[in-house]
Amino acid sequence: MTDRLPHPRILVFAGSTRAGSLNKRLARLAAERIEAVGGRPRFIDLRDHPMPLYDGDLEAEQGLPENALVLRRGLAEHDGLLIASPEYNGFITPLLKNTLDWLTRPHRGESGLRLFDGKVAALVAASPGRLGGMRSLALARQLLNNIGVTVLPDQLAVPKATEAFDAAGRLADEAQQARLDALCRRLVETTRRLGA
Repeated sequence: MTDRLPHPRILVFAGSTRAGSLNKRLARLAAERIEAVGGRPRFIDLRDHPMPLYDGDLEAEQGLPENALVLRRGLAEHDGLLIASPEYNGFITPLLKNTLDWLTRPHRGESGLRLFDGKVAALVAASPGRLGGMRSLALARQLLNNIGVTVLPDQLAVPKATEAFDAAGRLADEAQQARLDALCRRLVETTRRLGA
């Protein structure tokens, strides 16, 4: 059987700009695991793509920020997403929400939502707390569903994440590492099947 996506392209990022972000660490590890199971991941750091807080007047006067256009082009080149969603006071980060707000804006007559049509996403989170960012995952799922993304039912929340990674950068808990591997495999396989 020949399919159109033998090696699905997966865009990977975390909703944090902090240099030592646990979620960036988890996202980078997920990118490694995606590659190991046959995907073609690309990790991006949102710190490299700063954008102003979404403002309709600013959009009307200046159009989309240059970094929004860069991210739009990057998103268009990928078949799926893996997002590591930090939790701030039980919610997704303003950075993640603002990024998605800019990306869903229309540009040159094309709906921003069209960029997300047919995309498959997996969600992970890491937190120093006992819930591992679980509350942010539910909200990130709702937001992605609202913009037309197919979100896998599986997800991974890593609690006590300051102690969760070993010296090699993997998850020290074998069961958690196995869950991450399974999630990445399912993301690659589902994206491949839906794109075939």
